[in-house]
Formats: sequence, C-alpha cells, structure tokens
Amino acid sequence: MKRLIGLAVGCCAAALAASPPPAPAPAPSLDEAFTDLYNFDFPATHQVLTDYIALHPEEAMPYAVRAAGYLFFELDRLGILESEFLVDDKRIANRKVTALTPDAAIRARFMKALDETQARANATLARDPNDRAALLAMVMAQGVTVDYMAFVEKHQFRSLTPAERSNAYAQRLLRLDPKFYDAYLTAGLSEYMVGSLPFFIRWFVHFDNVDGDKAKGVRSLELVSRQGHYLKAFAQILLGIIQLREKRPREARELLVDLSQKYPGNPLFKKELRMLNAKLGM
Repeated sequence: MKRLIGLAVGCCAAALAASPPPAPAPAPSLDEAFTDLYNFDFPATHQVLTDYIALHPEEAMPYAVRAAGYLFFELDRLGILESEFLVDDKRIANRKVTALTPDAAIRARFMKALDETQARANATLARDPNDRAALLAMVMAQGVTVDYMAFVEKHQFRSLTPAERSNAYAQRLLRLDPKFYDAYLTAGLSEYMVGSLPFFIRWFVHFDNVDGDKAKGVRSLELVSRQGHYLKAFAQILLGIIQLREKRPREARELLVDLSQKYPGNPLFKKELRMLNAKLGM
C-alpha cells in the first residue's frame, strides 16, 4: 500500500513538474483602454491606463486617453452625448440646457491629464519633432479641450483656438505619413466644422489645409471609420451625428447597429438605436 501511495504521489509530482507554468497576464495596452472607453466602462479605462503608465511613464498617449475618459464621463453625466442634444445647435449653445452643473473635481482631473499629456509630448517632440505618437497625443489633447470648452463650458467661439491647434498637429502627422489614418479624423472634422460656420465667423478663422468643404470632411471621416486604429469607432460616432444632422436617419442607424455590436457594454448606443428604430417604425 505504501508503495502504491508513494507511486501515486510520485506520478502527481512528475505531472505537476511537467505542466507548463500558467501564462502571464497580457500586458495592458492602449487598445484595451480604448475598447473600455467606447464601452463607457470608465473605471476599467482608468485602471488599464494606470497599469500602462506604470510600464511606460514617459509616453504622452495614455494621458491623452485619460483626458478623453474624463471628458466622456462628464459629457455622458450631463446628457450632452445624446443625439437630441448634438443635432440641435440652440441646445449646444444654451448654458441652461441641463439642470446639472459641471463637476469641478472632474474638471481638475481632466486638466491635470492634459498637462501631463502636453509635458510629455513636448519633451518627446523636442528630441524628435516627427514622433508620431507624441503628435497624435497632441491632436487628442487639443481635440478634447475643444469639446470641453464648447460643450461643457459653452465657449464655442473660444474653442476654435484649440481646434486650430489640433488640426495643425493632425496636418503635421499627415505630411509625415499620409497613411496615418487616425489623423484624418481631426482633418475631416475641421473641414466639416469650418464648412458649417457662418460666413462672418469663417472670415476670422484659419485652419491649415482646410477649405470648409463639408463633403471632403465626411469622406475623411469615412476613411477613418474603415481604416483608422484608435479612433475608428469615434469616426463612426461622428458620422452618425452628421447623418442625423443631415436628416439621414437610416444611414445613422446602420452606424449605430455596428457600434452596438462592437461595444455591447455602451448603454448610450443601445438607447439611441431604440429611439431611432421607434422613429423609423422598426
């Protein structure tokens, strides 16, 4: 009996010794952070970014994504991301459109993330003016600044200044690499936005390599929606808003169906799709 027990123990020990060690947990990635962001899982987004920053403390991009996380959390909390708000210019400009007020603590975290982004990106660009990741981080930092100023603080005219800067960084990226598809999002949005401005305002603004051609802007966003990397889903969101503003609800619905399938954790996509289905009698 003792021999049998010893043999069994020996076999188990040998089997355990022969078993491969458990696979290490995958390293945190910016792709994972963006997936959580598009699913509106903001705590998970920030946790992934915290883990990523611990491994890459010198990079600017995770801080830009962190700023985007704070921005979208606040926009969602204030109800600003709903289509009924985004297709109505009067509601966008109205300071009293919601009973809620901006969260000062979120604003402080948002601004800190922007500062961290710009400090690291500027340090990187001082060493290498053509660093693509640093340029994209600056595109994003200026872009989320535009959104916070325009939608949360209601400073639409003043937000044109960071909009110009965001576009300038995007144009730098595209001159370096015409296939850096994420940069076309800002370039395309700038085209559409400038094309939508009243003439007397367009007279006072200048965006690098932007003519105010709304159709060209839409084509650029469609390119990002097909071939973009981090900003592919964001391009789809913007195209959906544009389709609704241009009174093309069926085209907007196609985009929402795709977004809902790719990001099932996002409750806003599902809510907007239900509302659109009801309007279309589907």
